[in-house]
Amino acid sequence: MTRFLQLKTRRLELGTPKVMGIVNVTPDSFSDGGRHLGVDAAIAHARRLVNDGAAILDVGGESTRPGALHVSEQTELDRVMPVIEALVARFDVPVSVDTSTPALMRAAGAAGAEIINDVRALQRPGAVAAAVETGLAVCLMHMQGDPATMQAAPAYARPVLDEVLDFFRQRLQAARDAGIPAERIALDPGIGFGKTLGHNLAVLAATAELVALGYPLLVGVSRKSMFGQLLGLPVEARDPASAVTAALLVAQGASIIRSHEVAHTVQALDIATALRDAR
Repeated sequence: MTRFLQLKTRRLELGTPKVMGIVNVTPDSFSDGGRHLGVDAAIAHARRLVNDGAAILDVGGESTRPGALHVSEQTELDRVMPVIEALVARFDVPVSVDTSTPALMRAAGAAGAEIINDVRALQRPGAVAAAVETGLAVCLMHMQGDPATMQAAPAYARPVLDEVLDFFRQRLQAARDAGIPAERIALDPGIGFGKTLGHNLAVLAATAELVALGYPLLVGVSRKSMFGQLLGLPVEARDPASAVTAALLVAQGASIIRSHEVAHTVQALDIATALRDAR
């Protein structure tokens, strides 16, 4: 298991897994759309996440839920930048910017963000160059298609794990060729992004194989639709299942868990880590 991720100004130690708390500043995210709009609401939410044990704050201004529509660059900047500036000024935890937009990557880096969390794995024109210029760590996520259409009828010509692994190898090569050091890169298999329930389960069951690529693995299962399909749970009742799944993933080597509800996720990871270390 990779033991650290090099951020812009510090090293994130991963000998124990970390929880990335979600700060959505969008009106239409699937779980908490509209709840944290405005700087004051976002700060209050971030403070709760940090107090509950979040080691990273991930700020996003464009929903990537299934069916979400693209927002303009200026709208995304207007939503995200005041929040990033406020969080960097108030909290001593690294701030991540959840974006695929090069202009926002640069602005967030200049404001003190430490990580680019990109669902499109730096595939937008100019994104790789922006990541290199900022010196931020990057998380490359696998997604088939685009949020607006990705869940219409997800299908793969080969086993989904093979597709995900090949995609990672391609994007890792592109990042390294551009000059992004390996120690600044994390990977995210993109649960729920262009994947059926069967695809999601196949990828999650192969967490150890993804970890074997040699990069920190970040996984987001928080409140995902798979828990509705498997357990019949509405969004607001999925936190226990999300925490249990997070513990199982950490037991297979995942390093960072992205979560809406941090307190119980931290507890689950503490137990999983204690059992792992006892082995």
